[in-house]
Amino acid sequence: MSAPDWQNGGFGLYLHWPFCQAKCPYCDFNSHVSAEIDQAQWQQAYLSEISRAGHETDKRTLNSVFFGGGTPSLMSPDVVAAIIENIRETWPVANDLEITLEANPTSVEAGRFDGFRDAGVTRISMGIQALNDPDLKALGRLHSVKDALEAFDIARSAFERVSFDLIYARQHQSLDDWRKELRQALSLAIDHLSLYQLTIEDGTAFGDRHRIGRLPGLPTDDLGADMYDLTQELCDKAGFPAYEVSNHAADLAQSRHNLIYWRCGDYLGIGPGAHGRLTFDGHRFATETARHPIAWLDRVAQNHNGELDRVEITAEDQAQEYLLMSLRLTEGTNLERFAQLNASPIDPETLNRLCDDGFLEVSGHQLKTTSKGRPVLNAILRELLIT
Repeated sequence: MSAPDWQNGGFGLYLHWPFCQAKCPYCDFNSHVSAEIDQAQWQQAYLSEISRAGHETDKRTLNSVFFGGGTPSLMSPDVVAAIIENIRETWPVANDLEITLEANPTSVEAGRFDGFRDAGVTRISMGIQALNDPDLKALGRLHSVKDALEAFDIARSAFERVSFDLIYARQHQSLDDWRKELRQALSLAIDHLSLYQLTIEDGTAFGDRHRIGRLPGLPTDDLGADMYDLTQELCDKAGFPAYEVSNHAADLAQSRHNLIYWRCGDYLGIGPGAHGRLTFDGHRFATETARHPIAWLDRVAQNHNGELDRVEITAEDQAQEYLLMSLRLTEGTNLERFAQLNASPIDPETLNRLCDDGFLEVSGHQLKTTSKGRPVLNAILRELLIT
């Protein structure tokens, strides 16, 4: 009997902390600003949900834990320690269990890093976003470059694995500006960088400004493409090749938790607005929770279940989701796995045409995007998924 498909990706746990000190104008994540947070109440809610979810999945080996947000570095290290202790009591864990916590580089949060390490966190992902103060201000960030570098040094002294994020294709940013900033970032990086092009999302402050023509200086599509190409070139030379569209890492330093998503493993989503994917008896389900923090807390307290819905995913949708996620990775899509999920292979005529045009390549059973194809991945996917 073959192993369940999710085991190709592994099993992870995502915990969403919904609070931030301020809402960034580009952010469309489920984050909220609150003057007062009862951390003991939140700890109890997380522990309750871990206990509930653990009863369904207790025999699975847990490969990764990710504290995301929001700003999880606003959590008390004692709360993080209690959660991690409970996690280890609930599931068998991998010998190399990765426990990541997202952090913002303010001086107050940086002082908590030793506490997070002692709590059991093994990896920090820091939202630096820019390496000049005017752009940090424009992005709504509360820290300065000085704050960021100091916090990064503290994190580096406490953790062996530290990643940080930068946003490029910002307002009024030239290609040379990005070249200088990326070189500085690569000189600081330990083993991992997440480098995202600025996208303007509906429902954000930037989206509102853009709609009425009050977000000047955004790059043209050609300049954005040049910035992307430059990113690949400089990161490759520095030993940080892309392993996913926006993520770069030294050898063996890829984010194990994010690989679970992109390889379509199973993961629990706990916390306000968290999503999950769970497989039981060959049936895969999408899960979601109440988005508002108070609504989620109330559901956990009253129903002992923070989930709103659990919807079964059809085999066809599983196959499409696998293709959408896995082609983001440089390792690509396993064609046999796709065909098994889809009950049929990718249309050979479409596949051959995209390979002949230089957008895709096949190596053994792996379908991969080429350097030419990666920047137009969405268009490629639309071609492949036409039924």
